[in-house]
Amino acid sequence: MDDVQVLKDARTRYEHMYRRVGGVAVRPRIVAFLNTSVTPLLKGSHDDRVGRELFRAAGGLVALAGICAYDSHRQALSQRYLFHALRMAKASGNLAFGGYVVALLANQAMSRARYRYVIQYCETALRGARGHLSPALATDLHTLQAKAYARVGDRASCHAHLRRSEATAAHIRHADEPPETGYVQPGLLECQHAEALRRLGDLMAAQEYAEEALRSADGCHLRGQTHRLATLALVLAGRGELDQAAATAEFMLDRAEGMESERIAERIGMVTAALRPFDTRPVREFLARAGQQARVPL
Repeated sequence: MDDVQVLKDARTRYEHMYRRVGGVAVRPRIVAFLNTSVTPLLKGSHDDRVGRELFRAAGGLVALAGICAYDSHRQALSQRYLFHALRMAKASGNLAFGGYVVALLANQAMSRARYRYVIQYCETALRGARGHLSPALATDLHTLQAKAYARVGDRASCHAHLRRSEATAAHIRHADEPPETGYVQPGLLECQHAEALRRLGDLMAAQEYAEEALRSADGCHLRGQTHRLATLALVLAGRGELDQAAATAEFMLDRAEGMESERIAERIGMVTAALRPFDTRPVREFLARAGQQARVPL
């Protein structure tokens, strides 16, 4: 059980590192740790209880390696890690962890614009692990579905899942959540709602949610702050509030400084594309700074 705790502590350390500097820099470290410290443990002889705990803890690290590969735009590699983590979830007998890994597959499908897959993965997790999912994970699965339905233009289904996510979020007790759902921090729900509503064209409501997400951003990690600022900047650009959008985008660049993340770079690219057609001084200054950052390869 001491070995199990070491694996849990390692996952926590690498997760914090990922949130600060991005998956491009962190993935090789996790892979090295898996090869040198985790694989020998899994090849050892253990009783059933310790063996299940080892597979559960090792699966958390493998899933994080998949997240980092996804964040590095190495999608096929990410999927291999995530399917391996699913097998570890099965070996551990932990249905809640299996649901979490399926949620990661849904996130990856979202980034690849495979929205029907997102909906299917979320339904699989919500049905297959019913009664075992934590409120935070169930909330995130419903917001993922809402965003996917928004992308395919299904307004009614999008709003239905937004309502379900809000109802489920009321039951979140962070002290009772597993470590992997620590990303479901205060304000994430509002940020995801803003994204979905922006895609539906409901920009006024989207701005209210995006601003609410930012009000709790100080207690959020840098990566989360960057995403929230990007969301608000996109909403403001869509509403024609160009100077305010550019100022928000500048704060986004401040938070992203030093991150090695293709996903963050993609978010900055989205904000850049939204502001590029406009010619105001704040917009020009933001575009120049974003272009300077983009010249350094990840």
